[in-house]
Amino acid sequence: MKVISSIIDIKKISSDLRNSGKSIGFIPTMGALHMGHTSLMEKAKKDNDAVILSIFVNPTQFTAGEDYHNYPKDIEKDKIIASKSEVDYLFLPSADEMYPEGYKTFVNVEDITEPLCGKFRLGHFKGVATVVLKLFNIVKPKRAYFGEKDYQQLLVIRRMARDLNLDIEIINMPTIREKTGLAMSSRNRYLNQNEMVSAAAIYKALKISQEMVKDSERISQKIINEIERVIKSEDGIKIEYISICDPDTLEDMKIINDRALIAIAVRIGNARLIDNCMVEVR
Repeated sequence: MKVISSIIDIKKISSDLRNSGKSIGFIPTMGALHMGHTSLMEKAKKDNDAVILSIFVNPTQFTAGEDYHNYPKDIEKDKIIASKSEVDYLFLPSADEMYPEGYKTFVNVEDITEPLCGKFRLGHFKGVATVVLKLFNIVKPKRAYFGEKDYQQLLVIRRMARDLNLDIEIINMPTIREKTGLAMSSRNRYLNQNEMVSAAAIYKALKISQEMVKDSERISQKIINEIERVIKSEDGIKIEYISICDPDTLEDMKIINDRALIAIAVRIGNARLIDNCMVEVR
């Protein structure tokens, strides 16, 4: 695995790969790699001739008071994980490299960025869309890989790729979970042992909501009330939102008549955690 920090160098490498007829699979991350990231690397390795993984903690997607300066970092461990997963190139740009002095251009995806996390992290998805588009333009991959835990982010990137006519296939991969069901996340590193136990209530609530739909419950508010009850049964969890919404538009659904996304965001200690599941009326 080669480690590259220069945009010029990684552009040259990716250009040479494409010119030689090789397909590139790309995984943009903020580091603190875990098994969720590993699943993306494994899939990219199967699908493509070469795999490029980027690690960049993007300052423009953090809002005021968030954890940009404290975001988990362990670059040496990340290098080992990426190498074991047979990543070909690890791209490690600096903030100055990605946003040089005088940088003034941003990407704004409308509508689907407004609900869910968009209500609480103003400007977050503008930063996400901007950095992902920049990375896409730098690497020019054939395929890019994202986890379903960050469902709204996935939707935003798909919409951006469609609207801006990007010739990149966006591949989504299932959420990878701890033994307790807690969705794997870099921010899980903020949790102490007791908080990890409490956080398992998120997945427990999602599983109960799926069972309620299977048992013919269709009224969203009743399901939300039960999710809230389950999560609040654990100490130290503050609910930010619980939403049952259309999987394509993220508009709230009062009645579940077809497919629906159930999305949750909570705060536990210093961690903000999100999770989701899909339900379907058959």
